[in-house]
Amino acid sequence: MIEVKNITKSFDGRTVLHDISTVFEDGKTNLIIGRSGSGKTVLIKNIIGLIKPDQGEILYDGRNLLTMNKHDLNMLRREMGMLFQGSALFDSMTVLENVMFPLNMFSNDTFKEREKRAQFCLDRVNLSDAGHLYPSEISGGMMKRAAIARAIALNPKYLFCDEPNSGLDPKTSLIIDDLIHDITVEYNMTTVINTHDMNSVMNIGENIIFIKEGIKEWQGTKEQVITSNNKALNDFIFASDLFRKVKEVEMQQEEG
Repeated sequence: MIEVKNITKSFDGRTVLHDISTVFEDGKTNLIIGRSGSGKTVLIKNIIGLIKPDQGEILYDGRNLLTMNKHDLNMLRREMGMLFQGSALFDSMTVLENVMFPLNMFSNDTFKEREKRAQFCLDRVNLSDAGHLYPSEISGGMMKRAAIARAIALNPKYLFCDEPNSGLDPKTSLIIDDLIHDITVEYNMTTVINTHDMNSVMNIGENIIFIKEGIKEWQGTKEQVITSNNKALNDFIFASDLFRKVKEVEMQQEEG
């Protein structure tokens, strides 16, 4: 579990995050949603320690990230898996070598053991036969799956995903969503996803935090999203015709 308590962050006198408090739960897909510029990325960067907040606490299972020494911080980062927006695979490495990269950095296992673990992770994301290929030889969806395999190579307790469906078609996006959710449940990870994809919200959003202009406006489940009376959340969610129609149907059912 990750607890964020009263986080505030400013840049050049402009407050980007305003006293945000929330909890990201174990074994669940925790989504941070909001428009571009709302503060989602800044919040994630604070949580993983790339940026230090002006005030507040960030607790990993009770351990305060902001008071850790260098050794403890390095140990914590070994417990983190990262899925970057552009997959961030190394072009000069094969898919298998990319998955082995964090193992080569942080694991004391033998080469054969590291290779076996990397292949296991590729099998888990249905890329059993792609290990010998290079990133330029696989599709965008396969690159995302390879990046997920790399992110879970060290069996992390915490998984962070930055816009995991960016650049993917709707069908592939659903596959990636389901894969992230299944892995989260299977390994009981605390997964935090930064997204503005409403399909992801309705598909796998178990704990959703809505940020508007650096303020936590709303928090709840995907079931509660549709029935929420929060105007800012509704304006964000029902910007598309599809979700407006869903809301209208819900209201008609309530009136009937």
